[in-house]
Amino acid sequence: MAISKVEAQRLLERMIFDDIDPQDWVQDVWTLSPMLGDSAAKLLEAFYALAECCPEQSLDHLVKDLYRENLEF
Repeated sequence: MAISKVEAQRLLERMIFDDIDPQDWVQDVWTLSPMLGDSAAKLLEAFYALAECCPEQSLDHLVKDLYRENLEF
């Protein structure tokens, strides 16, 4: 069963950031180091841009593959 683009993005966020809001993660990194915080903000922006422009079917396959790999560990 295919998952929607919105759900795929949520699953990726959960996989990457656990239960932390992505914006809170950027703030936490920024607090530790402004230089790294700037990079974290750019990384999050790129993540959202890629998730937005990625075809839904490709995003679906990516999420399923990543979850499958994580279950193997």
